[in-house]
Amino acid sequence: MNKFKYKDIYVENGKNVLEVNILPEKYCNFDCIFCPIGRSKNQTDEVQEFDNTKECIQELEQKIESTNPELVFINSAGEALVHSKIDEIIDCIKSKGIKVKLLSNGYLLNDSKYKVIAEKCDEVIGEIKVVNEADFQKLQRPIDGYTLEDHVFNMAMFNNNYRGKFILEVTIIKGYNDNTEAVEKMSKMIRMIKPDEIIVMTLDGIFEKKLGISNDVLKRIENELVNDNGLYKR
Repeated sequence: MNKFKYKDIYVENGKNVLEVNILPEKYCNFDCIFCPIGRSKNQTDEVQEFDNTKECIQELEQKIESTNPELVFINSAGEALVHSKIDEIIDCIKSKGIKVKLLSNGYLLNDSKYKVIAEKCDEVIGEIKVVNEADFQKLQRPIDGYTLEDHVFNMAMFNNNYRGKFILEVTIIKGYNDNTEAVEKMSKMIRMIKPDEIIVMTLDGIFEKKLGISNDVLKRIENELVNDNGLYKR
């Protein structure tokens, strides 16, 4: 039986946040080698139907009433936009007078059928993890025909008319985008996307030893990206 999965309510930026995963397993248009969820058997960018969604939405309503969050963060095992009822899920949350934050890898944000849904959210998070096409194909293993140029373009076009807060997560990966040239390329991408905020991070967990960078290097790159683009950092 499919069920939404929840984290215990927590405080972020002074707000009580309820975090929910609406996907029963990983459904994503990427299959990144460093994904903490693991490999995907369901690589897709098409709308997916799931069982018991009506009951799941009813449970979400009850969860909201019992926890009284100020923001619901849809942070799913993959790309939440492919859930056939994502529109209804967002509407359910908004009907309670609660703000919605959505995590997406960003590639689908300029697709007309997904863009109109994401625009309902108060905050949307997109992602950049590499700075050249070869690494995009090697490390993020997207659906055939996807390109890094389109990835950046799609986020830039979405944010061009988006009235909410667009947050860009930038992941620094040792040996791939931690040198001066790569940071300059990443800064150029950020200027194209024009996010309201950036979150600069590196890989942790089982990927930390091979692909993570030190806190000192991370801090230096973060400062460069923030200063180059006049952005707020978290």
